[in-house]
Amino acid sequence: MTNQSTKYQYVSSAKLPTKLGKFLIHGFVELESGQEHVALTYGEWQSSETIPIRIHSECLTGDALFSTRCDCGAQLEKALQTIAQQGKGVLLYLRQEGRGIGLLNKIQAYKLQDEGMDTVEANVHLGFDADIRDYGICQLILEKLNVKNVNLMTNNPKKQKALTEMGINVVERTPIDHGITDDNRHYIRTKTDKLGHQFAEHLLKK
Repeated sequence: MTNQSTKYQYVSSAKLPTKLGKFLIHGFVELESGQEHVALTYGEWQSSETIPIRIHSECLTGDALFSTRCDCGAQLEKALQTIAQQGKGVLLYLRQEGRGIGLLNKIQAYKLQDEGMDTVEANVHLGFDADIRDYGICQLILEKLNVKNVNLMTNNPKKQKALTEMGINVVERTPIDHGITDDNRHYIRTKTDKLGHQFAEHLLKK
């Protein structure tokens, strides 16, 4: 792996008991921007083991406010449940709201979607690419946590590609088709058609 210590830094770790189990929370920071990220871990492992992980981008509306405009909150909960049930795993929680455009820009994008645009068109209309997230910090986090082989819980092939390019061995990709509702079915269809996300087709036709 390329050394990322000049760009990112580990800060500290602490116990984090939750309704799903007793996790540890680990803090990391991007040195140039000051942006903070965390990882939650459950259990212990050897570097040779294949560890279930999820890279989850912050979504205040879905994760904390229970919005059904997206599937983020349901996927976050499912990933943590899976990690606890399997007895080990990592959730990387990246502070990249709105696929990287930030919370207030995301609200503006929501308004444009209310007026008829899809999620990609709205981001582009605001002057952004459809997805501007950067997964570079994942390399330092996984290195710090002694994770080399993963079962990646995602529907987004770009995350798998990013990890592979960092030297992480993605042994398996597990779909996480949770949180699809009547409110977000069009949104998820757009992610599938325009961003390459991989959802079971039958789930989008209900």
